[in-house]
Amino acid sequence: MKRASIATVTGLILTAGLLGQGAAGASAADTSGPANVAAATTAAPKPPKGARAVVQVSPNPTTRRGQEITITGNCGGGQKLKEVIGGVTQRPVLTNIRIIDDNPEGFVAKATLAREVGNGVGPIMVSCGDEMGVTLLVTHV
Repeated sequence: MKRASIATVTGLILTAGLLGQGAAGASAADTSGPANVAAATTAAPKPPKGARAVVQVSPNPTTRRGQEITITGNCGGGQKLKEVIGGVTQRPVLTNIRIIDDNPEGFVAKATLAREVGNGVGPIMVSCGDEMGVTLLVTHV
């Protein structure tokens, strides 16, 4: 992976963490009134250009090594799904990654949870060329 891609991925991971903290704080407040719901919807920042792809993993959390997972999402204006990356260390979280459908408006990929993975949280990233996205995969093995 290129150095610029690693920097982008690191920024995406930090953004995902910050957005997750903001969502957790918003859910603790009373959002039952119409004004609060409108404020919560407009308060969410739009991701920066280059980080607009959306990705989900199912099942999440995973519960056993070697389990097959499905990666879905959209490219947020990007060209098409080009790559799925599981983890940022020398030991990958995912193996046997296969892009089933690279449609930018709704992609699908499959992968297998690595046999060496333990309990924890790791990033799953997608690259759609000019847009990237990240989500966190929780493992309880």
